[in-house]
Amino acid sequence: MTRLLTPHIATMTELREPHKVLERSGGKPVAILKNSAVVAYLVPEAAVDKGDHRVATLEEVMESLNRRRAINQPVLDYLKDK
Repeated sequence: MTRLLTPHIATMTELREPHKVLERSGGKPVAILKNSAVVAYLVPEAAVDKGDHRVATLEEVMESLNRRRAINQPVLDYLKDK
């Protein structure tokens, strides 16, 4: 059984009128179903995070990698043998 990531659902047939689907969902994401299987998610613009995004600097990336080295190293060692 597939786990839905939203409580709002619509069928492919209902997508003939997408504005009604979005109105009914109240601005929340909608799972689109076809033959009782999830085929897509419709995400309204209002539900998308519009926070301030920026590119990490090289120093920030290296600091993050160094912080996680102890956690990541066993995985890398395991994958090296594969």
